[in-house]
Amino acid sequence: MRRADERCVGFGVVRTLSDMGSVALAVHDGITIFEVAAVCEVFGVDRGITGRWYDFTVCGAGDVRFGGWFRAEASQGLDGLVAADTVIVPACRDVSGDPPADLVAAVRAAHGAGARIVSICTGAFVLAAAGLLDGRRATTHWLHAELLAARYPRVTVDPNVLYVDEGDVLTSAGKAAGMDLCLHLVRLDHGVAVANDLARRLVVPPHRAGGQAQFIRAPVDTGGRGRPLADLLPWVLARLDRPLTVEDLAREANMSSRNLARHFNATTGTTPLRWLLTQRIHRAQELLETTDDSVESIAARTGMGTAATLRRHFNRAVGVPPDAYRRTFRDGLAGPSTPA
Repeated sequence: MRRADERCVGFGVVRTLSDMGSVALAVHDGITIFEVAAVCEVFGVDRGITGRWYDFTVCGAGDVRFGGWFRAEASQGLDGLVAADTVIVPACRDVSGDPPADLVAAVRAAHGAGARIVSICTGAFVLAAAGLLDGRRATTHWLHAELLAARYPRVTVDPNVLYVDEGDVLTSAGKAAGMDLCLHLVRLDHGVAVANDLARRLVVPPHRAGGQAQFIRAPVDTGGRGRPLADLLPWVLARLDRPLTVEDLAREANMSSRNLARHFNATTGTTPLRWLLTQRIHRAQELLETTDDSVESIAARTGMGTAATLRRHFNRAVGVPPDAYRRTFRDGLAGPSTPA
């Protein structure tokens, strides 16, 4: 099914699952195993988390060699991409030459037919060759960002982020960032609660914002405690209903506010207050999706204080007011996801 309705928002595009029901993985010689496995784990395995999961297909030109030594046969040819709602192009090992012409043509045709096109790592070179990144922001693995920018000057390459959501075209950095983007897609299609449940089952972080830095310095040990924020972050998440300040966080972490800010930047790529606000917004999204609580009640449960404060921050971050977000989720996502 093609998209009948979508709304561009700050955390991505709110879509109806009925319009995002099928995912096709485009495989070709020279792709890497990790990225393929991540896509298959997320979209190809129905764990019974919600009533309806994705129809998953692997499309390629016959036998395909993975990682230089593993061979697999695609269930459909590349022409099958045109029927998918979402097409995912994984990384390729060698970006020194042009990507396969048949793959580029198939991806371009799928986008022309209305598919959402997603690349992982150096899969961005395929999207760029297809002209899908012209005039757009995009990312890839930081090692190859300079080459992507030089080869395709009409693309605005951002080498410092985990992934970029441009609505119908999304790109990610390498390896783990590809998993982040896959979970981002699930979050858009099924909601925060389902994406968090899937992340718990996969034992991966439930949400790393796309704007987070690709390369973050390793946290510095302090006073023999090991990772300085390892205990603090769960402590904060369990107290989002409270009006926490930077001083509160620093006191709990037994460090100065300046030292806390330094560790937050090294660990999360952002400031303590920005991270805290993002967690409050995501908790509000989950409550809007899964409960009938009033906006006033959700404001209290997320530490926003008042409904007006929640509405202001939510609208700025997500792009729609809380009530509109709830209606979009309930009308567009929850209905088709309910078992018959």
